[in-house]
Amino acid sequence: DFVLVGVGGQGTLLAADVVALVGMALGCDVKKSEVHGMSQRGGSVTSHVRWGERVYSALITPGQADYAIAFERLEAMRFGNMLRPGGTLLINDYRIAPVLVTSGTGSYPTQAEEDQVYAGSGARRFYLPAIDIAKGLGNARVNNIVMLGALSALMDVPVETWLQVIAGRVPERYVEINRRAFREGRQEMVERLQLVGADAR
Repeated sequence: DFVLVGVGGQGTLLAADVVALVGMALGCDVKKSEVHGMSQRGGSVTSHVRWGERVYSALITPGQADYAIAFERLEAMRFGNMLRPGGTLLINDYRIAPVLVTSGTGSYPTQAEEDQVYAGSGARRFYLPAIDIAKGLGNARVNNIVMLGALSALMDVPVETWLQVIAGRVPERYVEINRRAFREGRQEMVERLQLVGADAR
């Protein structure tokens, strides 16, 4: 079970499509659901993707997701409760100030406030410099594929399966940069897992 969250324009829905198509390529039954009513105005975007031998509902209930992939830090906080105990939260280390913050009537959560939200969840949490990696490749918009590369390092799915799906989903002229973004994100995650002594696959 995967929950993907972000802000309109970050490629959340494309990333969800890729995750769903990878599941299909593996022969799984796949269901996908998304909410993006205000996405074109910078609003919240949420997508649920589920794989399995048989999936009866596309919706994931709070406390059930195995993975949450957040393309913005505040969105991660909003949907962190979707993870099951022991689940994994991948967070793009990037802040987009909402209207309350930009208007001066609110403030963006501090690191301490973020830590408090996740305290006791039992989830593994990784902050990844996906935007910086994408900018280094020459296109900040591929940060979503950087995040999928990081996700792939946690899963027993052939890298070529991911790359073939990505190549079939993005315009041909962007295939190469998306491949590079995926590999950069995967390598970033592998190195982090090695530092904590986890199996990087």
